[in-house]
Parts: sequence; structure tokens; C-alpha cells
Amino acid sequence: MTSDRTGNYGLFSEQFTQNPYPVYSKLREEDPVHAVRFPDGQSGWMVTRYADAEEVLKDPRFIKDMSKIYGGSMDMLSVFTQNMLFADPPDHKRLRGLAQKAFTPKMISGMRGRIQEITDELLADMEGKNQIDLIDEFAFPLPIIVICEILGVPSADRNKFRLWSNSLIEGTSGELGATVYQHMNEFVQYLGQWFAKVREQPGDDLISSLIQAEEEGDRLSERELYGVVTLLIIAGHETTVNLIGNTVLSLMEHPEQRQLLEQQPELITQAIEESLRFNGPVEFSTSRWAGEDFEFQGKQLKKGDLVVVSLNSANHDEAQFEHPELFNIEREKSPHLAFGKGIHMCLGAPLARLEGEIAIASLLKRFPQMKLKQRLEAIQPFLFVQKPSRERGLERA
Repeated sequence: MTSDRTGNYGLFSEQFTQNPYPVYSKLREEDPVHAVRFPDGQSGWMVTRYADAEEVLKDPRFIKDMSKIYGGSMDMLSVFTQNMLFADPPDHKRLRGLAQKAFTPKMISGMRGRIQEITDELLADMEGKNQIDLIDEFAFPLPIIVICEILGVPSADRNKFRLWSNSLIEGTSGELGATVYQHMNEFVQYLGQWFAKVREQPGDDLISSLIQAEEEGDRLSERELYGVVTLLIIAGHETTVNLIGNTVLSLMEHPEQRQLLEQQPELITQAIEESLRFNGPVEFSTSRWAGEDFEFQGKQLKKGDLVVVSLNSANHDEAQFEHPELFNIEREKSPHLAFGKGIHMCLGAPLARLEGEIAIASLLKRFPQMKLKQRLEAIQPFLFVQKPSRERGLERA
């Protein structure tokens, strides 16, 4: 099988979407830094081996700030991308430092009791039903309620935030339709009014902390506030939705592992880590660009070339993990890349882990006899790809 930009490996086909791992195995063996055309038409490189993936995630030659190559953009989507996800040092350090002060491990740990309460409430609503939609009734509402409470979103506005966050994801995956633009404008107006109110009457929520946070005398600008809040809303719930859904699917398809977890509930932390490795919630890294011309693993990269890491492929690399094709919740602590690595490692990883542990443990305890009515498909999350044009933003694969 040869490699070229026409997709001879079947990347992004329906068969690939259902089970990408056989293709990843061939790519790791035959063409680990693979020239690929993404679904939106952009050409770039996909990195599939663990060691190469780790290098890309840490090497400063792969930059995140696209404006260094293509210039700035003032379109609607750019309002939401002024955050550390799309920044390089020194801006990245400043932005992450400000956000991190308001998003501390202590704050996340303090959410444990409340996350358990929300989980129990959702599970109680599922009682007495012959069948439920796991994603709509449990995996989705749990993290959106949690992140809204952390941010300080009034309960009456949570449905709006769910609608707006869905539109943001939809809008960054293609053409911006009238409805998406309307929702984005509504979101911007809402945030602007919210920020103004919080400045006058700050509370103990995350938005108040972000507005008040200082790092060496600096503060987040208005545009940076939009960007950070957007990142927290999307990453703060989308990742957890996928983590819960994929973990349940893996446990259902490996009944011996589910039985082991039910018998030894103390294995829940290892189970979540193995789920993150086995079928992670984010299949691809956020996009990077070659900041200069250089050779990487035998391929000649040109300045401006798009480079994406397949995190899930790296997490199945036989050179890094013993029997990676096996779902084993007793696996020793693994150095998986589900949350990235280096300075851009996911800031919300501890929250996602905590929500995943509570959600899965509580679900198994409340419904020990649950079965799949039909086979769920593993959730394939969106691929972050910023476009070098006025339509730049996040892009779903």
C-alpha cells in the first residue's frame, strides 16, 4: 500500500471513523509522518508514532500561533481563539499563568462533592426507564452543568450555553450559516454584559477569578477573556462527554474488565487512565505549523506546513505499550498522550479525570445490570485545525 495525498490509506472514510486503529498500525509501520489531505481540503502531515508525537508536542519549531505565518484575522471566529491553545511563548506562559491561577487543583478537588451530587441527580432521573440515551441523558449534561457552575453561569442560562457551545463547534467545522452567526453574536453580547457585571460585583466563581487574576501586573484583555471562556466551555465539557461515552463502550465490549471493576471499584482511577489510552476522547492534537524549513523523520517540512498528531495512534504504539490492542484496567500507569504533553498539556485534565471517575463508578453502581440495546459507536471527537483565512477557527474531522 503506497502513501500519497489522495488518501490511499482510507483516512477519514466511514470505515476509518468506525475503527481507525488498523490504519494507524499500517501508518506507524510504513509511513509514520504521513502526507495527508484533511476533510476540509487542507494538506498537511499526520504524525502517528509515539516518540515522534511526543517530539512534535514539545518541539518549539512546531508553533501554535498561526498569525506568525499567515498574519492576523478579525473575523467572528477569531474572537474565540485568543487563548493559550493558539499561543506560543511568551504569550502562552502569560495566558496559561493567568488562567491557571483561577483553575487550581484545590478548586477542582473542592468540586468532588458537587460533581457527585449532579451525577446522582442525573442517574435518579434515569431510574424506571427501560432504555436511555447515555450521551443525551448523562454524558453530555454532567460536564456542561459542572463547567457552567464553575464559571458561574446562572442555572437559567445553562440551556443557552449548551446551544451556543454546540454552535461554536459547528461554526468552526465549516461554513458559518446564519443561525451559527446569530448564536455567536448572542454569545459575545452575553459575555460582554456578564464581564461588565462581574467587574462591578465579583463573586467566587471562575469568571470573577479570571477577571481579577494578575500575573506580574498583567491581566486578561477583553478578547482574551472571550477566548479563555470559550476554550473552557468547549474543552471543559466536550472532552468529558467523549471520555464517559468511550469508557462505557469499552467496558461493555470487554465484560471481563467491567466485572473486574465492579468487584474492585478501587481500580476506577486505573480504568479511566486505560480508557484514555485505549480510545481517547480527543483523537487528534490541536494543529501546529512548521515555524521554519527543516527535516523531520526523513520528511522535508516547509515553513507553514500544517502538522497534526494522532494521539490515539501514538497511544497504540507497540514500541511504547505492551499489547496496546488490549483494554486492561490493571495496566501499570501509562504515559499516554490523551491530554497532550509539554507546555500545551490540557489544563482541564484533572477535572475531566475527576468527572470521568465519578460518572463511571456511579453509573456501574446504580445500574449493575445495564446492557447495550444496540452497539454504540465510539465517539470520534472534532479535530482542531485553524484555517489560514477569514474562516479560521476550530475544525472538526
